[in-house]
Amino acid sequence: MTVSKPDWPDSPLDAVDAAFAALTTGPAPMTLDLDTLGPDTGLPGGVMTLPALRDWLLRHPRAYAARDTVWRDLVCRARLDGPSWVIAAVAMAMPALRRHAGRLHAGWFGDAADLDAEILTGFLTALRDRVDLAKPAPYAALCMAAWRAGHELLRATGTAIPVEDIEHVIGPRTPHVPYGHPDLLVRRAARLGLLEDCDLDAYIDLRLGRRSIEPIAGRLGITVDALRKRVAGIDERLADALGKGLLTGVVSPEARAYLRKQSVHRTRTRAGRVASRAGRAAPPAAAAA
Repeated sequence: MTVSKPDWPDSPLDAVDAAFAALTTGPAPMTLDLDTLGPDTGLPGGVMTLPALRDWLLRHPRAYAARDTVWRDLVCRARLDGPSWVIAAVAMAMPALRRHAGRLHAGWFGDAADLDAEILTGFLTALRDRVDLAKPAPYAALCMAAWRAGHELLRATGTAIPVEDIEHVIGPRTPHVPYGHPDLLVRRAARLGLLEDCDLDAYIDLRLGRRSIEPIAGRLGITVDALRKRVAGIDERLADALGKGLLTGVVSPEARAYLRKQSVHRTRTRAGRVASRAGRAAPPAAAAA
């Protein structure tokens, strides 16, 4: 007798559960070595399967340090180690996502799968880019992003008012955000020397695209802390330039020359630091040669 393969679930949340079950059962289930997450986390030691770890976290709702530690590790893995860890991260949050979906479905009259998909999209967007791991409670931030996405779908579908003839609408019509072009200001800042060309794309990705910092730091070959410090310096220079009108008005040749000189100084200082670190890291024989 031939047994037919069951259909894939229609609900995106059910589909994640099915994929998670496939990843965490069998001879080689996905696990986390909790001993590698650092001391004083409050977590049990040893290697634990992800479903068992999820159950432990549910049984210890006040283990805030343990939960933050686990979720910082999960977010990093989801961003850097491939789609399996993305599925794992979503599934680890599934109890909260199910609660959000249940509450939001009470005010939803459309297809339940559409609302589930919006909740999942909000979670994934935050997981991929929006949640800052330097801040506390990354798990709460992820779940709140999922809730907001679902709630926004309800709000948008419940308050939209059709307009028969847009040409006869009275009053001003403000365009929806984004109607400005902050990327053009940042690019002008780069031309003026307020930030270096090598930092331009990274800054736009982080500040305007709200992308996650870990992959960008890896691409640049620097630490996350170093990139945070670099971006904070750019923030200060841009704020000062905006206050002085350098990004929106005419810049004198003297100001341009000064800003370019400062950029050259930063570039040389950065290169000197890199060379110094490389020299300290070189083996004694290589340094002597």
